[in-house]
Amino acid sequence: MEHAPLPASVGTIARQLRGALDGGPALAPLARLHAGDLPDGTAVVVRTSGSTGTPREVALTAAALRASATATHERLGGPGRWVLSLPATHVAGVQVVMRSLLAADAGVPTPLVAAEPGARFTPDGLAALLAPALVDDAPVHVSLVPTQLHRVLAAADDGAPAGLEALARCGSVLLGGAATPPPLLARALALGVPVVRTYGMSETAGGCVYDGVPLTGVRLRLAAAGGPGVVEIAGPTLAACYVGDPDATAAVFRTDDDGTRWFRTSDLGTLDAGVLAVLGRADDVVVTGGVNVAPAAVEAVLAEVLPGVLGVRGAEVCVVGVPDAEWGQALVAVVATQDAPSGAFAPLPPEVLAPVRAAVAARLGAPSAPRRVYVTGSLPLRGPGKVDRRAVAEAAAAH
Repeated sequence: MEHAPLPASVGTIARQLRGALDGGPALAPLARLHAGDLPDGTAVVVRTSGSTGTPREVALTAAALRASATATHERLGGPGRWVLSLPATHVAGVQVVMRSLLAADAGVPTPLVAAEPGARFTPDGLAALLAPALVDDAPVHVSLVPTQLHRVLAAADDGAPAGLEALARCGSVLLGGAATPPPLLARALALGVPVVRTYGMSETAGGCVYDGVPLTGVRLRLAAAGGPGVVEIAGPTLAACYVGDPDATAAVFRTDDDGTRWFRTSDLGTLDAGVLAVLGRADDVVVTGGVNVAPAAVEAVLAEVLPGVLGVRGAEVCVVGVPDAEWGQALVAVVATQDAPSGAFAPLPPEVLAPVRAAVAARLGAPSAPRRVYVTGSLPLRGPGKVDRRAVAEAAAAH
C-alpha cells in the first residue's frame, strides 16, 4: 500500500518522540521557554494554550503518554490508522503521533497520515487527507476541533459533501479543544459522523474523558460536593510538573493522604452517575446583577435558537461579560456565521434581540439573557480551535 510520505517536520517529531519513549532526549515541538533539567522520565515538553496569560511548559513522562494512548485505543476498540489534521506542536497533535507509534507497534500498516504543517484547513482538503487512509478495513481515527467540524457541515450544506462523506467513513472522530455546541453534535451524529467528545488538557496528556466517561485509570471528582464544582483529575496520564515553575505546579498538583495525586483544572462541571458534564471555565463565569452566569450554558441555548431566529447557518457563539455601570458586567453574545459580511460586527436590532432574550430566559432564567448580541464573520482563536474569550470581550466592549 503506497502513501505519500509524512511531511518532514511531522516525521521528525515522530522520530524524536520514538527516541524519547526509548529513553532519549525529550521532544520539545516548540522552542523551550525554560532551560534546565527536566524530571526523570520526561518524554515531551508541550506548552499550554495560554488561556490564563503566559503559556506554561508541561513535562509529560513516557509513562503518562503510553497510558493515555493505550487507554484511548482500548476505548476505541483497538489500534487503528491515525490522521493528523491538527498541529503536531500542541498536545492533541502530539497524542495523534503517539497513538500512531503504538499502532505501528501493533502492526497497523501506515499508521499515520498527516497534513502539511501550517496548511489551511478546508473540508475538501480534509477529504483529500483522509482518502489515502480510507483504503482498507483498518479503522481510521482523526482528531478535530469543533470549528473544523462546523466548516465540514457548512460545506456539505453548500453542495460540497466530500469532507462529510469522508468523516462518516471513519472509525471515530475525536472532537475536543473547545466545547461542542449541542446542535453541532446532534447534526453530525445524525449525518453518520462517529463523533467522540473528548475532554482534557496538556496537564492530563490530552483527552482523558471521552463522552463524559473517564478513560481506564482516570478518576474524577469535584472540589465542591453536592453540585457544580471545579473538576479535579487523577490517574496515570497526569503531567509531572510545569517546567521551571514550582509554585504553579504546587498550586494545581496536589497529593491526598492516601497518595493519590490530583490535578485541579480551571473548569466547572457536574458528575452524574460518574458522567462528567463540563460547564465551562470557572474564571469565565460572568457576575451580572449579583448573579453568577455560566457562559457555556447560554452559548448552548443560543446555538440552538439563533439559526432559526436569524435565518443563518452554522452559528458559533461566544458569551462574555463586559463592564457595565448598572449590572457590573453585562452579558453579551457574539455570534459568528458564514453569512455575515467580512469585517462585520453588527448588533441585533431590538425587535430581533427581544425573542432571543426571551428564549434564553425561558430556558435558563432572566439573568442569563444577553443584553446585546453582535453578529460577525468569525471568532478570534488561540491555539488549535479555542475561542479567545479575552479578544471577544475586548471587541464587544469596544462596540
